[in-house]
Amino acid sequence: MNKKGLTLGVIVGVVFLVLVGFGSQIFFTLNPGERAVMFRPYSSGLDRENILQPGFHFKAPWNTISVYNVKEQKEEERLDVLDKNGLSLNIDVSVRFNPTYDEIGYLHERFGSNYIDQLVVPEVRSTVRQVAGRYTAEEIYSTKRSEVEKSIIEESMKSLNKNHIEMRALLIRSINLPEQIKQAIENKLKQEQEALAYRFKLEREKSEAERKRIEAEGISRYNDIISRSLSENVLKQRGIEATLELSKSSNSKVVIVGSGKDGLPLILGN
Repeated sequence: MNKKGLTLGVIVGVVFLVLVGFGSQIFFTLNPGERAVMFRPYSSGLDRENILQPGFHFKAPWNTISVYNVKEQKEEERLDVLDKNGLSLNIDVSVRFNPTYDEIGYLHERFGSNYIDQLVVPEVRSTVRQVAGRYTAEEIYSTKRSEVEKSIIEESMKSLNKNHIEMRALLIRSINLPEQIKQAIENKLKQEQEALAYRFKLEREKSEAERKRIEAEGISRYNDIISRSLSENVLKQRGIEATLELSKSSNSKVVIVGSGKDGLPLILGN
């Protein structure tokens, strides 16, 4: 073997040893649902802009990468909060979120890979407590529950979005009050419903009474009109018409001649 061939063999051997010894530090693969940022300690530092996508990659052994799971994740929290009047209650919430894909570099720089405990959980807790403090226990538990949930969602989303987190949803799973307070609220709501039902019944009866009054007035006006139209001459005319119709009948009949001055075969009377 000549000198040139020996040198080439040494180079190939060295490259092979480097690949074997440092392969895990040079080559890496990102799976679907993962993103990564690279830190170059001897040159540009943390690369916040160029986010590594799923697939096969390589790097210098002295550079490091931080891999992030960008799939939707869920955190559940049970919180002790105070209402507007200082009453203690428990609220269970669920929040679904994921890191903003192309802002992972900034998320890593500010909060690191432990961003859930450093950012997401504290922000959600803080928002829930702030919003709950604006309402009474009764409002949170029943009358304004949807409004409370909407406020928590809007304020949490605003806070997390500006910190490179996309909040997908936030749900209030349950609200737990001291049993005595819960019973008092439920009794109050029951009484309010009964009062509304009674008010509805009164309004319905009032409407029915008004309907009957209007109907009676209509009947009275009708009778008054009929009474005014039945004059003495009209009654005489009706009597004559009845007599003519009776006389045209082919059936046997008995004609009763009236004893009044008109002598009509009808007993008109007074």
